[in-house]
Amino acid sequence: MRPDRLRILSLSTVEVTPKTRWTFLEVETEAGLRGVGEASLAGHEAEIAEAAARLAPIAFALPDLNPGGLPRRLPASLPEAAALSALDQALWDISARRQGVALAEALGGTQRAEVPVYANINRRTRERRPEAFAQSARAAIAAGHKAIKLAPFDEVLPGSDAKTLVPGLARLAAVREATGPTIRLMIDCHWRFDPGTAERVIAAAAELGVDWIECPLVETPATAEAIARLRRTANRHDILLAGLETGIGVEGFAPYLRAGAYDVMMPDIKYVGGLAEVLRLAETLRGAGIGFSPHNPSGPICHAASLHLCAAVPELHSLEVQFDETPLFAELVDADLQQVRGGTIAAPGGTGLGVTLQAAVAERYGVRQWQATRTGTKELQEGTWIS
Repeated sequence: MRPDRLRILSLSTVEVTPKTRWTFLEVETEAGLRGVGEASLAGHEAEIAEAAARLAPIAFALPDLNPGGLPRRLPASLPEAAALSALDQALWDISARRQGVALAEALGGTQRAEVPVYANINRRTRERRPEAFAQSARAAIAAGHKAIKLAPFDEVLPGSDAKTLVPGLARLAAVREATGPTIRLMIDCHWRFDPGTAERVIAAAAELGVDWIECPLVETPATAEAIARLRRTANRHDILLAGLETGIGVEGFAPYLRAGAYDVMMPDIKYVGGLAEVLRLAETLRGAGIGFSPHNPSGPICHAASLHLCAAVPELHSLEVQFDETPLFAELVDADLQQVRGGTIAAPGGTGLGVTLQAAVAERYGVRQWQATRTGTKELQEGTWIS
C-alpha cells in the first residue's frame, strides 16, 4: 500500500482582538486527512512563518506522517519551538484520526474524563479598575469555575517603589471579596518583581488566601536559586510558587528542577517542542514531586490539544483556560470547548483533536496566510484564505 503523504501545509494568523492574534498551522494528506495545530506567540508571527517554512520540506518527506519523524534537536527560540510544536500537534491529530481514536487515547490512554481547570480572567478584563476584575471573577464563577487567576501588577517593573503595588493589591482584594473564601485564587506576576518586592506581595497575598503566585522573577538559570528562596518563603505562607510557561524541552526545565525553584511548573504545548516531549516532561515532574499545570491562555486549538494531553497524563494539578476574551474562541471551531462543570472541562469527543477550524469564520478577520506544497511556498495577500 502506498503511504499517505502530506499534500498541503498552510499557516494562518487571525486577529481576534486588538491585542490578540492566534496562529494556526494546518496540514492535509493526499488521502484527504486534515490535522491542525496552534503556534500563537504574540508579535512573532513573521518569525513563526519563517520557521514553519523551514520545517515544510521535512514534513513533506515524512513517509508515514509520524510525529516521531520530526527533528529531535531542541529549537533555538520560541518562534521555532512554536512552529515545530504546531506541526507536531497537527501530525498527532492526523495520526489519531487515522487510528480512529481520540488524541488522548493516542497519547497513551485516557486517565480522566474531566480535566480540572482554572479561569484566567486577565484578557477579558478590558479596564484595570478593581471592580472590572471583580466583575470578571463573578462571571467566571457563574460559568462554573472554582479557581480564578488574574495578573493585577502589570504596571510594576523590577525595582519599582513599593507604592506601585497599591493598585494591584486593590484589584486582588476586590476579586477576593467578589469570590468569597471558597474559590481558589492565583496571581500571575509576569516576571515584574525583584526579590524584595516579591516577598512583600507574598505576605499581602497570604492575608487574602491566595493559592499560588506565578512568575514573580525573571526566569533564567542564573535566577533559579533566587526563585527557590522565594518558593520557601511562599510555602511558609501556604502559597505555591508556579512558573516556566516558556520552557523549551525537558532540558529547558532542568536548571529549575535542580534548584527546586517551583512547586508547580507550567509547560505550554505550543513551546515545549512536541506532545511527546510534554509527556516526557510530565513524567519527569511527577518523579520530582512537582505539580504539572499546562499554560493555556491561547486559542481553541491549543485549548483542545491541552485538554487531550491533560486527560492522558497520570498526574495533573490543573489546566489554565482563557476566560471569555472573545466570542471567536467558540466560533472558530466546530465543538463546544468551554462547558465547565464543577471546575472541570471534558476533552473533546470524536477522533483526533475532535475539532476543526471554521474557515468561513476565520476569513472574516484579516487572515494572513501562506501555503506550502511539494513544489514550494506560496505567499498570499493579507485577507485571503485557502479553503
